[in-house]
Amino acid sequence: MALNLAHQIGTLAGTQIVAEVTTGEQPSSDPANVSGVLKVPLANLRCNAPGETVSPPMLTPPLTPRSAANRSGTMSPMLRADLSAACQAYGALAPLETEEESAVSWKEGGKKEKKGGVPVYVMMPLDSVTSGNTVNRKKAMNASLQALKSAGVEGIMIDVWWGLVEREAPAAYNWGGYADLLHMAKKHGLKVQAVMSFHQCGGNVGDSCTIPLPKWVREEMEKDPDLAYTDQWERRNYEYVSLGCDTLPVLKGRTPLQCYADFMRAFRDNFKHLLGDTIVEIQVGMGPAGELRYPSYPEANGTWKFPGIGAFQCYDKYMLSSLKAAAEAAGKPEWGSTGPTDAGHYNNWPEDTPFFKKEGGGWNSPFGEFFLSWYSQMLLEHGERILSSATSIFDGAGVKISVKVAGIHWHYGTRSHAPELTAGYYNTRYRDGYLPIAQMLARHGAVFNFTCIEMRDHEQPQDALCAPEKLVKQVALATAAAQVPLAGENALPRYDEYAHEQILQASSLDVDGSPVDREMSAFTYLRMNPSLFHPENWRRFVAFVKKMKNGKGARRCWEEVEREAEQFVHVAQPFIQEAAVALMH
Repeated sequence: MALNLAHQIGTLAGTQIVAEVTTGEQPSSDPANVSGVLKVPLANLRCNAPGETVSPPMLTPPLTPRSAANRSGTMSPMLRADLSAACQAYGALAPLETEEESAVSWKEGGKKEKKGGVPVYVMMPLDSVTSGNTVNRKKAMNASLQALKSAGVEGIMIDVWWGLVEREAPAAYNWGGYADLLHMAKKHGLKVQAVMSFHQCGGNVGDSCTIPLPKWVREEMEKDPDLAYTDQWERRNYEYVSLGCDTLPVLKGRTPLQCYADFMRAFRDNFKHLLGDTIVEIQVGMGPAGELRYPSYPEANGTWKFPGIGAFQCYDKYMLSSLKAAAEAAGKPEWGSTGPTDAGHYNNWPEDTPFFKKEGGGWNSPFGEFFLSWYSQMLLEHGERILSSATSIFDGAGVKISVKVAGIHWHYGTRSHAPELTAGYYNTRYRDGYLPIAQMLARHGAVFNFTCIEMRDHEQPQDALCAPEKLVKQVALATAAAQVPLAGENALPRYDEYAHEQILQASSLDVDGSPVDREMSAFTYLRMNPSLFHPENWRRFVAFVKKMKNGKGARRCWEEVEREAEQFVHVAQPFIQEAAVALMH
């Protein structure tokens, strides 16, 4: 095992490196005052017991990083000035632990064996590639990727937007910005999860920019509005082409499925030299926000607000045609004219509606069971069709295929689970809606990627019966039963240790009925931004990455890991601040 970075630098400087704990003042543009820093000898820090959780934090708004002009003022005076440049360079380029040390441990007799741990990826900004097909803020991106690699991050997640690459005309692909970004990742030794983003950016939680569907797709949707998902009030949603027309040649002579397949094939052919080495995963977008679901809770224009139940999206003519055929096949043609008309509005709660109420609700009636089975099956078949194409196209390329499923945790404690039903997940108190999804992914060897991993039940509105922890547990059991790898994401940005501890716990998959040696296959952190590089947030993040890589089988003291992270952040701080400042401009 190589000596850690702080030990090496401390040896060169001829002095002990201590941890710095700020006294709580807000950073300013004034020169750093070393008297405002409490020096805590590392030996005096208490070591938490393994598995011990931290207390809920006092959450505060993200702090502004120090100015670039003041970067040198944050270096410890105990480091000799002539070593500052070496510290910065070493901190920029050397991860906390080498990839070999992370991936293997030594067995008796000198042989190496694979050990556990969950690799951490970081989502890139949604606008990492500009509308002009160039890398956005290239200098900042380069510094940020160096910082992520230095922290021991496995790789990054990049949205490859259909609306940018194939914007102007069918089959006219412009990979410009993505070629540069992927080569930057390769240069820094970072792996890439590439998301085939066939949806619109804008209108969902966390969307910071707008990237519509390709121009020629929107033109076809304007000619035929039924290509868009539609609710019972004829409100159209243009985030994603309705799955009702998956197999119809409605997009300039091609079906939507053909468009998705051609896009993935073009990506494969253009970046085949990076597949299996730099690009290790293809996440296939299957709906709004890239998730396998219906756009049942759109935030655009204030249509939906948390924790509303959402609305069914089956009223375009293509979906209604399928419903009619299904009803006739079931011998109930009267059920085929419309979906539920008593399911309330987007912002109702279950008990406000005849369809979703717990006693005598339509969801538990013969018609309700027929409709919900059809509605959810349409979504499953949509996923099956796209996965069949994706697995065929990337067969032998050395990449994983993954699908993202939304963590709809509000009203989870009710009988009907109304928000899950409107999104297409037929999950109720009496029926497991995630096992069929897991089984579908298993047939194609795909990874089940799930959100809301960072959330705790008590943090959410209890009057809305939110239960993210119980939901994650249900999904963990479903994927274990289907023998499908489970990966995770946080649904909302979090920088506090309380959220990190929850992610660590959830990623260990320590639930009854799950194999004891099972862990999440990967975790993707949302998202790279200036706040991540704030000194305190960055220190916590570096420690978090280290803990995730150690895995649940590690017998390491978390305080020891945090001390290593503190030392690492200390010597690399000027470089990290450069990344933060660059991202802000």
